[in-house]
Amino acid sequence: MLHRRRLLISGAAAAVTPWLTGRVMAGVSPLAPLRPGARIRAVNPGTWIEPERDLTPLISRCAAEGWRLEIPDSVMQQWRYFSATDRNRADDLAAAWRDPTVDAVFYLGGGWGGARVLEAGFRFSSQPKWTLGFSDSSSLLLAQWAAGLPGAVHGSLGGSDEHWQRSVNLLSGKPVKALQGAGLRAGTARGPLVVTNLTVATHLIGTPWLPSLNGALLVLEDVGEAPYRIDRMLTQWRSAGLLNNLAGVACGRFSWAEDDILPGDFSMEEILEERLGDLGIPLVLNLPLGHGQPNHSLPLGALAQLDGRRGQLSLVR
Repeated sequence: MLHRRRLLISGAAAAVTPWLTGRVMAGVSPLAPLRPGARIRAVNPGTWIEPERDLTPLISRCAAEGWRLEIPDSVMQQWRYFSATDRNRADDLAAAWRDPTVDAVFYLGGGWGGARVLEAGFRFSSQPKWTLGFSDSSSLLLAQWAAGLPGAVHGSLGGSDEHWQRSVNLLSGKPVKALQGAGLRAGTARGPLVVTNLTVATHLIGTPWLPSLNGALLVLEDVGEAPYRIDRMLTQWRSAGLLNNLAGVACGRFSWAEDDILPGDFSMEEILEERLGDLGIPLVLNLPLGHGQPNHSLPLGALAQLDGRRGQLSLVR
């Protein structure tokens, strides 16, 4: 069985308006779309990346858009199972956020470490930036939105040309197609998107870095967790009252090792429906996002609509 942390690493190594939140967004300027000449800084807030990792395709893709991708040597360092010490990773991230000439931050790697960067004292600057990542970097995306800063995009840096183009369109302020899943509970709801890895978000409960979910459309995904562990986490969310005031809920890809399931156990789809299907709100499963392919990007905080009958999630412009 592949180790969960290695699964997370392999998955992560791969102008949206209007932006809404339950809090007042006074004083936050609209985030300008990325244009040719935009400067992007790569950081690795989590587990170390194999030295043979080829980042040329990502550099070429950015260059084709006229974007200048900077990849510091620090992203390829190693300290135990992290890319650097917590303090060094926090400093790298802070330097990217403090630099007014950096327009976007791309999160390389994955595994584990983003929440430790937050614990180490990293704080966002008041000027929002575009960020792109998922998996362990969900902690930083959630914390960015919790700080009232737009620009966090949940998506990987790899994948097909079609997948990459969707990310480019989101970062460039262009429209994207609705995502199609399987509707399980009918109804239509609108709200700001909160998109995350379930395990990562579960471990932010009780911290300042989990944003308000009141009125939100919550989108979850995970990898390497058997249905009973998903059951355990969602039970915690239910018991903590975090699902009480959602507008709607959807799930992307949930993958796990088949030998984690015994005869008579719930299937993954059954446990997701059992734990999320009685909330009285639209429920959609099997959206094409999460670890694996395709992993279509979605922007946190963007106003979206979830159609539980048609199984469709679309951004509202």
